[in-house]
Amino acid sequence: MDTEDLGAIREQVAEILEELVGIAKLGKGKLVVVGASTSEVAGERIGTGGAVEIAAELFAGIDRIRQQYGFDVAFQCCEHLNRALVVERDVLERLGLTEVAAVPVPKAGGSMAAVAYTHLSEPCLAESVQAHAGIDIGETMIGMHLQRVAVPFRPSRRFVGKARVTAVWTRPKLIGGERAVYAFPQKNDQNQESHLCQ
Repeated sequence: MDTEDLGAIREQVAEILEELVGIAKLGKGKLVVVGASTSEVAGERIGTGGAVEIAAELFAGIDRIRQQYGFDVAFQCCEHLNRALVVERDVLERLGLTEVAAVPVPKAGGSMAAVAYTHLSEPCLAESVQAHAGIDIGETMIGMHLQRVAVPFRPSRRFVGKARVTAVWTRPKLIGGERAVYAFPQKNDQNQESHLCQ
């Protein structure tokens, strides 16, 4: 890819992530999982043409939005590292995640994970996470790392480079039945009948 195309990748992923931030209300304390095939971004079949220069542009776009809104990011490795995730050590410790031992490289972990590992302050690998939201660039399958109730999100921009993008946010499980309430009634709604559990 030429320099102009590489610069466009950075802006494309930043645009998609910022749109996800708005719909998922991402901020401090929230975790976003990112799966990315740099091969697919370049128009190749996944796993056949990884490129660290593409990964570096993706990382730059993602990190710009991360710094702006304050959420944390976990970068998914490929299946050669069992889809472990690159995170900052303070995220691993704060969330009580299980650490696994490896250093991702482009041929075992993938270019995106390898670049993230070299750019984070104190990188380590987590075996798994339960993220609040995610972006999947090139259909790398991030579902195993999401909280249980996932809501698909179709961003306005559907491609980064030549890779199709899907996104997702999660919500807490809704519990109870027909009598359950999921939001407090408005204060001026004084006439609502009260139903108490017996």
